[in-house]
Amino acid sequence: MKGDATIPPGDMSPDEFRRHGHEVVEWIARFMEDTERYPVLARVAPGDIRKALPGQAPETAESFDAILDDFNRVLMPGMTHWSHPGFMAYFSITASAPGVLADFIASALNQQAMLWRTSPAATELEEVAMGWLRQLIGLPDSFEGVIYDTASISTLHAIAAAREAAVPQVRQLGLAGRADVPRLRVYCSDQTHSSIDKGVILAGLGHQALRKIPSDAEFRMQPALLRAAIVEDRAAGFLPMAAVATVGSTSSTSVDPVAAIADICAAESLWLHVDAAYAGPTAMLPECAHHFAGADRADSLVMNPHKWLFTPFDLSAFFCRRMDVVRQAFSLTPEYLKTPDGARNLMDTGVQLGRRFRSLKLWMILRYFGAEGVRDRLRAHIRLAQDLAGWVDAHPDFERLAPTPFSVVCFRARPAGRTWTEGELASLNERIMTRVNASGEIFISQTVLHGTYTLRVAIGNLKTTGRHVARAWDLIQQALSAESQ
Repeated sequence: MKGDATIPPGDMSPDEFRRHGHEVVEWIARFMEDTERYPVLARVAPGDIRKALPGQAPETAESFDAILDDFNRVLMPGMTHWSHPGFMAYFSITASAPGVLADFIASALNQQAMLWRTSPAATELEEVAMGWLRQLIGLPDSFEGVIYDTASISTLHAIAAAREAAVPQVRQLGLAGRADVPRLRVYCSDQTHSSIDKGVILAGLGHQALRKIPSDAEFRMQPALLRAAIVEDRAAGFLPMAAVATVGSTSSTSVDPVAAIADICAAESLWLHVDAAYAGPTAMLPECAHHFAGADRADSLVMNPHKWLFTPFDLSAFFCRRMDVVRQAFSLTPEYLKTPDGARNLMDTGVQLGRRFRSLKLWMILRYFGAEGVRDRLRAHIRLAQDLAGWVDAHPDFERLAPTPFSVVCFRARPAGRTWTEGELASLNERIMTRVNASGEIFISQTVLHGTYTLRVAIGNLKTTGRHVARAWDLIQQALSAESQ
């Protein structure tokens, strides 16, 4: 037709896509084959990447070859490599090969799983994959699973559901200016992740609604103090709404006594949310099952396969025993989204309307590794952490500062032979961390535990072996020696 001549060319041609697609796959394969040739921590200064790129988008089209060249020249030096076997700073994100391929396919299919009919396969595969995962971690059939992006969003949905359950007509009337709604209260330990703080704030409760219960010597919530806080708050006119128990806290991977907290929540009619974002996969291990005792009585639980289940970022698995309350809080169907099929729609389980096809990578990973393969790899990481913990315990100039139930070791240098102030020790250990991270081989992090500056080594990458952990320990000892000279 005449008008067709005025239509500009469409997307990249299939032949060009094949050529560049093969180039990209080869690049990814080479990267995954030898990630260690890159320094684990990016070696650029703030602003370097921005200055190396134009301040405006190009007016005319550029070749994909030129784009890839700039990617390698400008962007790669600014990458901190989470897939590096020496990445031990935070909970590791392993972009396993089957997960990468699944993301590749999902991007090509570009599914939008808001309604069942907008992608029946994505909708139903999410139900299947989450059902598999639920069974593997030992949750009963009464828990329904849904995928969000991160644990922060999963937690926000748990708090919103708890608010829906606790406050009459909160969806219609809100909280502001209501004489019939007392001040609300949410409880967690002083070791709980900051996503709880943000969730409370975003839910409109106000940050002062969050009461943090002091943790014990092993950084666990103390149930007796939780119970006392609830009694005190009720007497002061608060309405206790929810409590958060953590299995594998971010700083020390401490484990709250979930069963005792569940007893209190049941007696006091509080929503119980379990944050197992990091340690959740270890529920698959019989030897770790005791850490999750009582989790089957929670109202909701979150775990992140992108932390320790080899899943490329992002994928957060949210399980809820009262998903009807979640739907009651979030379900809203405008006329143009109403359908006659009667199927359940994923858009009803959260604030997000558009939903990526995340379940594909979880499904492929669980099939590719199998439950046995996942368990073997989790056990290997835990053994490596135990090795490092043993080396720390045996060295007269280091001390471990927290138990090591999973694959994170918290410790500090404390050289024998002299008296140290806490400030001196904090400064020494900060300098040790800086030296280790400057090596390019290993990346570790720090935290503060009950006021003590703490070095933190987190093991969890698929490619991390005993060689890498031993090298980390060597570098840490070398850094202490250099600081002692």
